[in-house]
Formats: sequence, structure tokens, C-alpha cells
Amino acid sequence: MNDADWVLFAPMRVEARALRRGLPPDAPLRRTGRGPARATRVAAGYRDTAALAVAGIAGGLVPTLRTGDVVVATEVRRAGVQGGAPVFCPAAPMIAEALRRRGLTVHTGPVVTSRRLVDGRMRDRLAATGALAVDTESAALLAGAAGRPTACVRVVADVPPHPLYRPATLGRVAAALRVLPEIAPALVEWAEATTARQVVLASPRSFCAGVERAISTVEQALDRHGPPVYVRKQIVHNAHVIADLQRRGAVFVDELTEIPEGALTVFSAHGVAPAVRGAAAERGLPVIDATCPLVSKVHSEARRFAGRGNTVLLIGHAGHEETEGTLGEAPGRIALVETVRDAERIEVADPDRVSYLVQTTLAVDEVAGVLDVLRRRFPALTGPSSDDICYATTNRQAALREVAAVADVVLVLGSENSSNSRRLVEVTERGGTPAYLVDDVDAVDLRWLAGVRTIGVTAGASAPPRLVDQTVAALTGLGADSVREHTTRTEDVHFTLPKEIRTP
Repeated sequence: MNDADWVLFAPMRVEARALRRGLPPDAPLRRTGRGPARATRVAAGYRDTAALAVAGIAGGLVPTLRTGDVVVATEVRRAGVQGGAPVFCPAAPMIAEALRRRGLTVHTGPVVTSRRLVDGRMRDRLAATGALAVDTESAALLAGAAGRPTACVRVVADVPPHPLYRPATLGRVAAALRVLPEIAPALVEWAEATTARQVVLASPRSFCAGVERAISTVEQALDRHGPPVYVRKQIVHNAHVIADLQRRGAVFVDELTEIPEGALTVFSAHGVAPAVRGAAAERGLPVIDATCPLVSKVHSEARRFAGRGNTVLLIGHAGHEETEGTLGEAPGRIALVETVRDAERIEVADPDRVSYLVQTTLAVDEVAGVLDVLRRRFPALTGPSSDDICYATTNRQAALREVAAVADVVLVLGSENSSNSRRLVEVTERGGTPAYLVDDVDAVDLRWLAGVRTIGVTAGASAPPRLVDQTVAALTGLGADSVREHTTRTEDVHFTLPKEIRTP
């Protein structure tokens, strides 16, 4: 265990025994006794404890729950006339992920505390408030925890519509108790991460102008023409963006052949090869091109260099949609160079007629090593008049380097297939700071945060800003009471929408 000061409350003796089987010997487990009165008396002795957790069994309030399901409270409320402000548990998404990793069925939502066991109409009334589960202790145990990390995890025993006062309830209680040892290790992981004290946000972060333009293109197309609007490939590489647009009626396909005749088609921000444009024209597909203008610049340079008779060396990653589109501008005249080793081995027809281009989402230091080799091997090498790596990629990497220098660990919000997000992780790790790429806060592993005090947070250029807000909110549930913005540059770039959807 680390230096985190915490206690785990378990109301009944059978609950405490079950939890103890899943806890290390030195875990601070305290049995409180059942009911709010006993809970209130016990809680009074822990007013100075840094972090408080409650675990045990509970009654389910909604029919979607099953005996043995786990409810991680996002907030704990008092029922009825007891009133009082709810106690919020911001770290619930991370605790839930730790439990799901153990194969448990987990729900997150409000837990309500009642003075007595509830059944029938009272259960229905509490369910109508949005609560998922009910107990008789949690709100009393956590009532004085304002400003401190709190956690509440309950295993569902009885569930509607089954009546509570029936012999079968005893079997459901026994089944719920068997789950308690499995939730204990996740609470230990939470406790060991409650040393967090500060979050440092790298700025700039999240959406860039090209991503905003691409997303707005699809949104405007849906607003003007109605669904479905077909998009070749992902409009940008982010799972949340894709899911949001799918809910509005966007249909994402890998190939043009999947698009019905005459259907409105959008090309993604990553660009396409001329052959794809030609295929769309042959099929008579009305096209809106959402290619990022900075990617279009690289395509233009590829045509210009190849038109001079040069061999074009494209520094990039195989299989990425951007590189595939650029390679397609001059098949046979553009070669992909991924690594320093590739640069050492590549052969060209005429060493005096060689140019290079760069995928826009690469890391600056990653490209520098490859370029050093190419310049040594091909002294006549020419390149673009301005840097191909986009301003947003460069800015986000520069900001994160400075944040990583003061952080114990870095969380990068972005999807696995996002090149610029993956580069942020690599840049951080090359500087010696552990970094993790996560789609959202639900994917944050508490074990990464054990014993840390300062957590750096950023987001790739295709990740929505709300993901950062949600992550920061969850980190406050680990004790991070300071959130600081570290800004290295202010971005004011804006790209106009494609002419097909531009407002006159």
C-alpha cells in the first residue's frame, strides 16, 4: 500500500467478512453495523480520513439489474424527507472499469439511502428518481466527506419485480455476498490512486481547424440533405465523433462500392487518391470533399514534384489513409519511407532528382532522424517550401512536452487509430514520462495512477473537448484539487467549409 489514508466501510458482519477475503491484510476495513443511525456514529470518527469508501450489498431498483450485478455510485443521496445534498463520487467511471476488467457486470448511477428496507411502491418511487440501487447506510457514512475522495460500490441482491420479503431473497443475498470479494481489489486500486493532487492540462489540445471543418461538413450535409449521408472511411479518427455522427444519420463505409447509386458522399479529412475521385465520378456520386486543406497541400506538392520527374519520398506510416491518398497522386513515382532503416535502404532512379514529403500527423523528432539520413544519402534532396507536419500536430506535441516534464504520468485522450494521438504518447514516452492513450475516462486504469501526484492530460486533434472535461472531473475523485492550464500557443486558424455546403 502507498501513503494514501483511507477506510473501507462495510455495514454488516457478513459483508465485512466477504470483503476481507478479497483485501490485503493491512487494508483498513471497518464494520459499521446496519442502518443510518449506526453509520452516522461510526462516520463521526473518520472526519480527518483522507478517502472514504463504502461497499456491501443493496436492493436493485430497476428491472434491468440482476442479482450479482455491481452498482458503482456516481452520487449517493438520502431518500425522502431526510433530504440533504448528494455526495458525488467522480471517480466512478474508473472504478467501474477496474471491476469490468474482472469480468463483473457493472452499472454506474445514483445510489439512494433509506431509513429502512424498501419494497413495492417505495421501490418504484425511488426508481422514479433515477436511482439504481438502495441501501440503508451509504449516505450517512459519506455525509461529511465533502472535498475528499469517496467511493460507493454495492452488489445487487434483491431485484424488482420480485417481492423483498420472500424466502428466495435469502438465496439472492447469498449470491450477492459471493461477489463482494471480487470488488475489493478494485477499491484498493482506487485507494492507491487517491494520492493525486494536481492535473496539468496541455494547451493547445483537442480539435484542430481541419477536424472541426470535417465534422461540420458532415453535420451541415445532414442538416441540408437529411440522412443518410455516406462518408468514405472515418471522417476523422475518433470513436466518439463517429458514434455521434452515426446517431444523426451518417453512414461510414470503407469502399465506394458500398454506397448506393446517387447517394451523397463525403470524402474524409485524410484525403483520397485521384483514382477514388475518378471512381466516384464514374458512378455519378455527388461528392463533398472534407479533405483537410493541409493534406491537400501535401497532395499538391506530390503532383508538383512528380511532375518535375523527381522520385518523391513520403515519410509516413503504411496503411494510414493520408499516406494512401498521397501515394495515389503519382503511382510509381512516390515511395513510402517509414523509419530510419528505410531511409538507409531506399534506392532511387536518379539521386539528383529526389524530393520528400511528410505525413501531416507525425512527430517532429521522429521525422528529423529520417530526414537526416535522407539528406546525407541524397545531397540534392528538395522538400516543401513550408513544413508538412501540420501546425496542430506541432503545437500539441510542444505543449505536451512541457507538461510531461512536470507530470508523473500523462493521459492522452484519443482513439487507437488516430495517428496524431499516438504520436503524443510516443513523444511523452521518449521524454521519460509514462503515457497512456485512452478513448475516454472509462478506459483509464487506476493502476496507472497509483502513487502519482501530478497527472498531465491532453487530447489528440480529433478528440472532442468534452472527453477532457469528463476525465478531469473523474480525476478530482482521486483527490486532485488543483487543475492548471499550461498554454504554449494560442491557435486562431479557421478553414472555410467546402463550397457545396457553404452558406451564401
